[in-house]
Amino acid sequence: MRKSKFTESQIVGILKEADAGIPIKDLVRSHGISVATYYKWKSRYGGMDVAELARMRELEAENSRLKRLYAEQALEIHALKDVIARSTGTARAARVGAGSGGRAWLVGATGVPRQRSGKGLVVSSSDGDKDTGYRSH
Repeated sequence: MRKSKFTESQIVGILKEADAGIPIKDLVRSHGISVATYYKWKSRYGGMDVAELARMRELEAENSRLKRLYAEQALEIHALKDVIARSTGTARAARVGAGSGGRAWLVGATGVPRQRSGKGLVVSSSDGDKDTGYRSH
């Protein structure tokens, strides 16, 4: 993503100039930005001051850290479920993890991973039979 030539505190300053009564047309011309950029900034930073902007940055960083932590925990849980399913040797299908885009993998009695999708799962085996797995409502 392209870096802005303005810092966030400069952006807040430009927005405050507009709040002070300078016409938008003159303001964007003097700062060398487009009207669309001004309104994009206004939707994101409108009504903020520099202290609130710093707090927002901290919250975004914390949110990012928590999302990574959650993803790591979910991965560990799915790996443990996989180990449990393999160690018990059950014949029924066990859900072992979610892939990207909401896809999930199933492991049947044969131990071969099969991908689950939308309405149902139909996987043809090597002998040509149809094996139906998960069915959603």
